[in-house]
Amino acid sequence: MASTNKNNKSPRTGTASKASPHANQRTIARLNAVQGLYQMEVGGADLSDIRTQFAARLAGGELEGETYLPGDADFFNQILAGVLKHQLSIDPMIDATLTGDWPIARIDTTLRAILRAGAFELMYRSDIPAGVVVSEYVDVAKAYFEAEVPAMVNAVLDKIAKSRGGLQDKS
Repeated sequence: MASTNKNNKSPRTGTASKASPHANQRTIARLNAVQGLYQMEVGGADLSDIRTQFAARLAGGELEGETYLPGDADFFNQILAGVLKHQLSIDPMIDATLTGDWPIARIDTTLRAILRAGAFELMYRSDIPAGVVVSEYVDVAKAYFEAEVPAMVNAVLDKIAKSRGGLQDKS
């Protein structure tokens, strides 16, 4: 499944004009964490650079002519650090849920960042309900992709959650 960013640009995450009414600090942190993971992979930025780059945006307020809602900076940092620390166990878990034709190395970089962040939370943050994690990352995927990809994010994260005992099969 070839997946491409629907508009080849990042959504204006966390801006007051674009944020949905239910956006909260963790939602904003998740959106920014996905952008940070993307920049680390594509641009070669390190964790320190990304933390510095996103600190002002996560603080909220006026920045470069945009008004940003505050994000949970600690949660943002936990996602980034957690994905980096556990990537060697996260990637095989994601790979196991993807079809053989589309291993994690072959999927779109933004999609890979979304799946890694979501899988991290499902695998290492048992304090967050699995259903919340899946729903949040499906919403993140919708900010970047058309319906097919968010549905795939839902399926992949749902499988990971069920394999970890986080979601119960309704059948």
